[in-house]
Amino acid sequence: MTVISQSKYREIIQDFAKTIKDRKVKGAKPEKTVIFFRNEAKDGIERDVYKVPTECLRYRKYNGRILSDIKSYEANHGVFDEKMQKTQNIISEFLERKDPENTNALMKSIEHAGQLEPAIITCDGFLINGNRRKMVFNKLYPSNNEKYGMMKVVILPNVGDEGGPPTIKEIEHIENRYQLQRDGKSEYYGFDMALSIKRKIDSGLTLKEQLRDDPRYIGMNDAELKKIVKKYERDYLFPLECVDRYLESLGRMGLYDSVSTGVGDKEGRWQAFIDYGIFYKNYLSNEKWRIEAGIEEDEIGDIEDMAFKIIRKREVPSRRLNDVIRDLKKFLKNTESKKLLTSLEREVDIQLPHEDYHDKDGNELSTRTLDIVWGKKYNKNFAHKINAAYGHLENQQERETPLTLLEAALKKLNHDNMDLKNISVSDQNKAMKLARAIKERANELESEAYQFQKDFKSLKNKKW
Repeated sequence: MTVISQSKYREIIQDFAKTIKDRKVKGAKPEKTVIFFRNEAKDGIERDVYKVPTECLRYRKYNGRILSDIKSYEANHGVFDEKMQKTQNIISEFLERKDPENTNALMKSIEHAGQLEPAIITCDGFLINGNRRKMVFNKLYPSNNEKYGMMKVVILPNVGDEGGPPTIKEIEHIENRYQLQRDGKSEYYGFDMALSIKRKIDSGLTLKEQLRDDPRYIGMNDAELKKIVKKYERDYLFPLECVDRYLESLGRMGLYDSVSTGVGDKEGRWQAFIDYGIFYKNYLSNEKWRIEAGIEEDEIGDIEDMAFKIIRKREVPSRRLNDVIRDLKKFLKNTESKKLLTSLEREVDIQLPHEDYHDKDGNELSTRTLDIVWGKKYNKNFAHKINAAYGHLENQQERETPLTLLEAALKKLNHDNMDLKNISVSDQNKAMKLARAIKERANELESEAYQFQKDFKSLKNKKW
């Protein structure tokens, strides 16, 4: 077994490791298996499978499925000590509520067929792969102590063992590889997936390396994989950056559960941040689009503030949040709609008065409840501004007849700034392509107009 290069290691709790070593037993079926660790799967290197008391196994707090819950808990209560039994109980609750439908399916599978594959643990008993199975074993234990008192595991090396213990990056690699196999396992909810991807990047596992673990992308060349990397950045990393800015604006850094708690969360805002991330990347941070829309660079902050307030409000009468966010580019190109929505930045305070942070008995309200209270306070503001903004868009669409569009296009082509000498050398080819496309479209429109005119004359002269 190869020894890996130097990298950051997680702390091994040797007392826990001794317990695992003393209480592990052989007799599991299969007796050996190949796992995704270093180059062992590629080289066909087998490791022993043991049985270990379920009570000796511990959840890892950096389980990708529940990262939003963990980070929110730490933001409220301080560092999460996964060594404590109280903390282990909390992690179990997070796992159980994250995806109840798939958890119930897993429970039925284990009741019917038992544990089909061994879990993978660190030498001191922390689960890298198999957290949900331990949670299910714990729930089933009272019904059959003998059957659910032991779990099959593969134990990764300790200090002094051949190859040495796994680095933090290797642990993230293992979790990533097994999650991407998808053989009946619970998919990460998109928000937790984003946090998991970001954590793995912070641990030294690049997004490209993570995607190379996915069977769908094995053998894909660099050019093709680069497109997939951009897609994952768009769908996960860019929205997460927006979430962090949103939470910072509320003074809630790390309180990710105030954004969304998981699948089926009716209060969830994750999809809105995906849509806003696309808008921000493709339009608001795009200087050319801003010039076209008449937006100054110093307006970006106010526009984002407005968007974050709409996302926080979440519910707007007769409108869907995602539709409103997707229509931001239309609103901002319409002068009247833009005025209405950006006025929310001035008229709506992101913070509530101090007295609104507590109920009538003096108990502090949860962030979720505060969002509801805040939304109700400004409900009329949002309803009026957003519905009126849509009204202006609809009026604009009614005014945009084929003739007015042609007049506007000609006006832009004859604009004083339409001087191709001012285009940079690097953009000359693009300018040529655009000019040709304009010419081709103009010829098509001229032909259509000529044909309509000809048909009209023919119809007019026809004897009935």
